[in-house]
Amino acid sequence: MSSQIKIALIDDEQLILEGVKMLLSNEKNISVCLTADNGPDFIESLGNLSEKEFPDIALVDVQMKPMNGFELVEILKDRYPDLKVIILSSHYKTSILGYMVKLGVSAFLPKNSDKKTFIDAITMVDKNGVFFTAEDHQMLFTYMNSSAKKNSLFETEDELSEREKDVVKLICQEFTNNEIGEKLFISPRTVESHRQRILEKIGAKNTVGIVIYAIVNNIYSLEKI
Repeated sequence: MSSQIKIALIDDEQLILEGVKMLLSNEKNISVCLTADNGPDFIESLGNLSEKEFPDIALVDVQMKPMNGFELVEILKDRYPDLKVIILSSHYKTSILGYMVKLGVSAFLPKNSDKKTFIDAITMVDKNGVFFTAEDHQMLFTYMNSSAKKNSLFETEDELSEREKDVVKLICQEFTNNEIGEKLFISPRTVESHRQRILEKIGAKNTVGIVIYAIVNNIYSLEKI
């Protein structure tokens, strides 16, 4: 995690792009490194960036043409699994939460969010990988209390072993493979094997998916985020 959070903005409304960029320009620890008004151009521009220029977080609008936000996120998560994504939408619906969580989205914000919530979301996503509004919290609790919804969110064929749960807890606390290995007295390579097996078991795309799975299944406490 760098000292300055690099942000990419993707929205087909120029006023939104300019407004968000201006808002973030007042934040000393946040910089906008890339803007685009459509998905294909964003993907092309992203491919031309150096590692130093590459964004930490992408703020993605849902309703865009010719490629909507859902399609863009699927491509981004396939090509750049470590890129954190915050969904922005003027038509925010909790019905998409489960689908986007499974893709590995870090946060969901309506465009009418206040400035504090917006900045908090960026800061927490950079720090912890996820950020939930009160509405998101309630929906996740609903998933926890409904086996049907939980199963639709993560189609787990095999239950996680106790050792895999230990690894999950430490992943949620942002420990590296080396640090997890030291704590569990196993090699970093074994930790990586556990990590990949966990991803396969829960059907998640990346670490964000592991964190969400841990929250939904009471492996990791929501209050720690």
